[in-house]
Amino acid sequence: MNKLEKRELISIIGRELQERMTFMDIDAYFTEYGIPTDHEPSQNSKWVYVKEVLAGVDDDIVLEIASELDIKHKALSETPIVEEDEATFWKPGHFRLFLSHLSSFKVKVTQLKRALEPYGISSFVAHEDIEPTKLWEKEIEKGLFSMDALCAILMPGFKESNWTDQEIGVAIGRGVLVIPVRKNMDPYGFIGKFQGFQANNKTIGQVAEGIFQILSSHDKTRSKLINKLSDLFLMSNNSEAALNRIKAISKIDDFPEEKVEALHLGITDNKNLQDTDLLKAFNTFMDDFGKPSVSMADFEEKESEEWEDDLPF
Repeated sequence: MNKLEKRELISIIGRELQERMTFMDIDAYFTEYGIPTDHEPSQNSKWVYVKEVLAGVDDDIVLEIASELDIKHKALSETPIVEEDEATFWKPGHFRLFLSHLSSFKVKVTQLKRALEPYGISSFVAHEDIEPTKLWEKEIEKGLFSMDALCAILMPGFKESNWTDQEIGVAIGRGVLVIPVRKNMDPYGFIGKFQGFQANNKTIGQVAEGIFQILSSHDKTRSKLINKLSDLFLMSNNSEAALNRIKAISKIDDFPEEKVEALHLGITDNKNLQDTDLLKAFNTFMDDFGKPSVSMADFEEKESEEWEDDLPF
């Protein structure tokens, strides 16, 4: 593991512990590894604290912690990990979900893909997302080795397809979450143990929400999805996208207090979020956490605090 890989891995560990533990729990966890816990963090942030403490820890211990937390990183695996910029079909900054399906169901799966986007989820639909000039097998491979989770649309004929079985095999081999969506077929073999979703008599929107609820509650995907969705909200380039994202955030149970604070502090940094309906939804969510309401005036106040560095001195 080189120095850059170590820094990246420590940052990921920091995010994971920030989501899972209190400061006291982190100290207790580090003590079990013999890591000193007398460090005073430069900021009141568990993420910063973890990064500063682990920076001086031996590589082997960092790798052991990452492995125990089930973190996927190129420093931990001989399996190729594809960077997001290599797999150009993913929407930047989104959670990456591979939709494994039969080609005969492609139209419905493409509609499901669109229904998942407001939840901060970018989906890969084979053949739909592959440019005609690119080797499709290579592109599917990129999708499989860069996905954050896989959703298998189970229906008669799925088990007999060599491609879908191989896609699930890669997911299981990488240790990523597999969500079986039951469409007249029950999970089988290795995927029989995974939490599934019954799609019969459901609308596309209901299936999308069901998948989102699984991803936002499962230990393997919850932290990453929350981080991605929160960042997407704060960086929204229009109020419609932001409104969809705050509605999605509002559906997540036990949303982390630290993320609530980050959203409350960061919303006025983005002028695109100045919208009456959006602020109403945002303030309804913040009210559950006892946070003061944000108004249009807060954006104006923030803007008045800005200054230009080329003003005469």
